[in-house]
Amino acid sequence: MTMPHGDAAAEPLRLGLLGAARITDLAVIKPARVTGTRLVAVAARDPARAAAFAEAHGVEKVHQSYLDVINDPDVEAVYNPLANSLHAPWNKAALAAGKHVFTEKPSASNAVEAEDVAALASTTDRMFFEGFHYLWHPLVARLHAILASGELGELRHVETVMDMPAPDAGDPRWSLELSGGALMDLGCYSLHSMRILAPFAGGEPALVSATGGERPGQPGVDEWLTAELAFPNGVTGTAGCNMASDRHQMSHRLVGTAGQAVITDFVNPHNDDRLIVTTSEGSRTEHLGRRSSYTYQLEALTTAVRTGAPARTDAADAVRTMRLIDECYEAIGLPPRPSHSDTATPSDAHSGSDHR
Repeated sequence: MTMPHGDAAAEPLRLGLLGAARITDLAVIKPARVTGTRLVAVAARDPARAAAFAEAHGVEKVHQSYLDVINDPDVEAVYNPLANSLHAPWNKAALAAGKHVFTEKPSASNAVEAEDVAALASTTDRMFFEGFHYLWHPLVARLHAILASGELGELRHVETVMDMPAPDAGDPRWSLELSGGALMDLGCYSLHSMRILAPFAGGEPALVSATGGERPGQPGVDEWLTAELAFPNGVTGTAGCNMASDRHQMSHRLVGTAGQAVITDFVNPHNDDRLIVTTSEGSRTEHLGRRSSYTYQLEALTTAVRTGAPARTDAADAVRTMRLIDECYEAIGLPPRPSHSDTATPSDAHSGSDHR
């Protein structure tokens, strides 16, 4: 078993799980086996499902409600993979209970909720960590190093494509009430991948325009959206997402005056770890390893908790992403996702869905 690097190896993180969502296996269960993270407790809407989940994955305790997980004194950090509409309410509940928060993306239903969470986080010494796992894989650091080296010349354009075949009709991602939509599920990655290039492009990108389309039979829920962005130094960006595509493509491409570089599957490097660089001198393919970005992410979370140094995906970063998401919705004539901080309170201990 490999422990986290550096000081983070001193003590395993003690994690509590809200729900038994599908993403948990990839995002937490498998990485925990590598990092030595303790899975202290879990609760789900269906107690039998929680018990089976705990038995299958070595979770130490099964609780009757999400609140019980949050209030468990053995839990120091809470993982929230619930439906998007339940991110902000339960993230706030965990912070209020003095726990570190590890939330799936996007961290809230809209910017107002994200700002509420950030305001609470700022009054505590607890870590708030949003799960943009791709950021922690060596692929991103290598891409940025190539850009900084000048090999691509001056950066001119960035393009991120997030396309996938449609989930089932009853999937929570198609529910407005659960804060679904292509932008919320996929496009948040596209926008975030633009935002992290701010140091190379004179600052944060601004929305120029957006186009999109609703899911048939689901008013207010976007099936696809493409945002055109502009950075302060003139670099342009195209952030796309399509949750009913005939293909699977999740690529991130930088185009410069002297060449281009593309991560072919930047959110699934455990399946495809290629970085392809093309210049006038030819093309080369670098491989940065198929160790899971989720494993790197869990190590980064543990380091943040142990050192007290905020991670890149903190509450302030989450607010900036959610503001851009809201602006995209408004640009295509759809409302931002509805707020739930007041209507889906933690007193309703098992509202929403575990089936992310």
